[in-house]
Amino acid sequence: MRLVKQSFIALVATVICASALAEQPKPVSAPEELGFAADRLERVTKAFQGYVDSGQIPGAVVLIARKDKVAYFRAFGYRDREQRLPMTTDSIFRIASMTKPIVSVAAMMLAEESKLDIGAAVSQYLPEFKDLKVSVEQLDRATGKKETVLQPQARPMTVQDLLRHTAGLVYAPPIGNGAIPDAYRDANVGNRNETLAEMVTKMSRLPLAHQPGEVWEYSMATDVVGRIIEVVSGIDLDRFIEERVTKPLGMTSTGFYVSQADRDRVAQPQTDPATGKRPPMFDPAQKPKGFSGGGGAVSTASDYLLLCEMLLHGGRLGNTRLLSPSTVSLMTSDALRPGIGYAAVVPVFGDIGPTPAMGQGFGLGFAVRTEAGQNPLPGSVGSFYWTGAFGTTFFVDPKQELAIIMMIQVPLPSTAVYRRAVRYLAYQALTPAN
Repeated sequence: MRLVKQSFIALVATVICASALAEQPKPVSAPEELGFAADRLERVTKAFQGYVDSGQIPGAVVLIARKDKVAYFRAFGYRDREQRLPMTTDSIFRIASMTKPIVSVAAMMLAEESKLDIGAAVSQYLPEFKDLKVSVEQLDRATGKKETVLQPQARPMTVQDLLRHTAGLVYAPPIGNGAIPDAYRDANVGNRNETLAEMVTKMSRLPLAHQPGEVWEYSMATDVVGRIIEVVSGIDLDRFIEERVTKPLGMTSTGFYVSQADRDRVAQPQTDPATGKRPPMFDPAQKPKGFSGGGGAVSTASDYLLLCEMLLHGGRLGNTRLLSPSTVSLMTSDALRPGIGYAAVVPVFGDIGPTPAMGQGFGLGFAVRTEAGQNPLPGSVGSFYWTGAFGTTFFVDPKQELAIIMMIQVPLPSTAVYRRAVRYLAYQALTPAN
């Protein structure tokens, strides 16, 4: 009995130690060891401290890693400027669309288990989508005026369409623009107080904006993927992500809401001088009914690095393998066919647009770099990344074994300058031999 008791105590101690280790970020290595010029890397500090001091942003966390080691990891400014609470490297951020890669990984794990067929029609998992019509604008020959008609799908929308945003779905304004996005807004699609099943029902009553596979339009497609994961797995999306993705990777501060104990770690946007109010962002301390696979998660910089490194290593992190190298290769390849159309709103995306003009495409969950030139930002062919509406961004360059993560909480129209700056600042610090 004593032996059993001692073994149990040892097991508990081991689990506690492992948990504690998982919560600790990697130590920062000497930049020179990782191919960075230390003095040039300090330009990151000068730039982001300047953004804070000038009042452009309340605070930020910037993490730059290379060759499985951290070269730069600092917090700037305030987690809550109005409350004078300092930003810390373990601050929790609403990562918005950086949720998409996490959920896409989960979907591909199910594909590897033959539980989800990404080439299958979405209606195989969500019957409500079977008879979705497509809104088409055409010319009335009798009157010479344009009219909107509903047509059947030329081919069924597939799960792959969802993952690469060619399903014909949209976002409500201000991201989407037009009659169908307006209908999403009016129907309040994506309400956090409704389940994903209720969300799908709402969407099934609205037409598609495009024929499946014909146009790339950024949309709520990954939210639909989240519902498919629930249907296939039989459990809620938040639980599946925790049990199969974040917990195995040691992402202890990533999820769709935070505990009351962690509420004070959440970074907040600062008051807008024009309105005297904070820009609207959801409260992560309130557990939602619907877990948005497209934009509802929270995380930290060090947590998200673990996801990046798993993908960088072909689906494996340490002794934990989530995906095979072939699956990661598929996810990080351009999934858009030559000549595909782009929604009118895409030019607004600028350098993050997955277009030939930007030297980019879109894989299964994020944008991918397809050309060395074209894009105004540095990065190797094969790099992949995405960004969030509240200012968070990640960028992985396999050729350079480089990962860049920036966390801020700033409303969408103002985020691009900081996202572009952190990329340039990271690459300009690489030494010539690298």
